Amino acid sequence: MPATTLPNSIAAAIWALAARQHGVVARYQLLEIGMHRRAIDRRIRSGRLHVARGVYAVGRPQLTQQGLWMVAILSCGPAAALSHSSAAASDGFGKQLGMIEVSVPLGSRPRRRGIRVHRIARSSDEITIRNGIPATIPVVTLIDIAVSLPPTKLERAVNDADKLGLCTPDQLRAALERWPGRQGTRALRELLDRRTFALTDSQLERRFLPIARAASLPKPQTGRRINGFRVDFFWSDLGLVVETDGLTYHRTPSAQTRDRLRDQAHTAAGMTPVRFTHEQVRYQPAHVERILRLVADRLRERMDT
Repeated sequence: MPATTLPNSIAAAIWALAARQHGVVARYQLLEIGMHRRAIDRRIRSGRLHVARGVYAVGRPQLTQQGLWMVAILSCGPAAALSHSSAAASDGFGKQLGMIEVSVPLGSRPRRRGIRVHRIARSSDEITIRNGIPATIPVVTLIDIAVSLPPTKLERAVNDADKLGLCTPDQLRAALERWPGRQGTRALRELLDRRTFALTDSQLERRFLPIARAASLPKPQTGRRINGFRVDFFWSDLGLVVETDGLTYHRTPSAQTRDRLRDQAHTAAGMTPVRFTHEQVRYQPAHVERILRLVADRLRERMDT
């Protein structure tokens, strides 16, 4: 091979690889393509390859965030993948927390400054390639980050992953059944169980009636049929209808349509429908009380005018 030039086929392969990997290539990849060690070293000295932990920026030293992620992955070996908060940031449902996070197989021993390396036994179907970047699949990422996130941020991550079409709560629950012993599964299970929380009728009344009293409302009628629908709580003097939902992440279209019809029928009859979830009644009573008080005060003012 000439000392200063590369065969066109090797040069083309290097540029194609760099294009797929956000401008970076690893030394072992260059050797696999057929580039000689001396040729690599010569180009490093000349500035045509820019060095970063055995990974080189081809053509330019400036890297995008995707390029920096690829540097971290490639520097940790062929089986490494973006994971934890970095994978969540890459997929758009979280933020990277400090150092770039990468997962490697058990037994691997890479130590890289500025990279948090996780040694985890993963099956091949836990890793995907998105935008050219090897990373854990979204359900696995959510399990990984559940350990380090407070409940509010974890719920936001689950909701964002759902909105992005990356992972539904049903898929997440199935993943928890598949990997029950992993760190993070408990926090996610508690979140999902709370979000699908449902009270029986008697439990609902026992929880809700003290909240209504605290909001200065008299005892409501319960279980009456109003405007063709059975309602949970009704104050006839105020025209106030309160409905409660045993919340699930994905209510069926038919259930959502029935809810809209109920609310529309009550509104058309001149009443005020207010809807809470069972989760709110059980876990957020102060919020429910505040809304009830504000609505009741507005309705009383209207009656007095």
